[in-house]
Amino acid sequence: MKFETLLLRSLFAACLLVCGWIMASMLFMPGPVQLAGAGDGAALGVTLAVPGACMLPPDGVVCPRVES
Repeated sequence: MKFETLLLRSLFAACLLVCGWIMASMLFMPGPVQLAGAGDGAALGVTLAVPGACMLPPDGVVCPRVES
């Protein structure tokens, strides 16, 4: 058996093993992960729904800031 064939077969086996481990961890995970400090998520939804006063247009021109 050539060295290249042995190397490719071992690489295939290693990739198959790693993919199997990833699949098993996704299937047999005990539950969803809770993010620290996320709370109920209501405040986060409101914060993300309100855009900033000056959004960047597609051409990349920055809006000037009005001094109060």
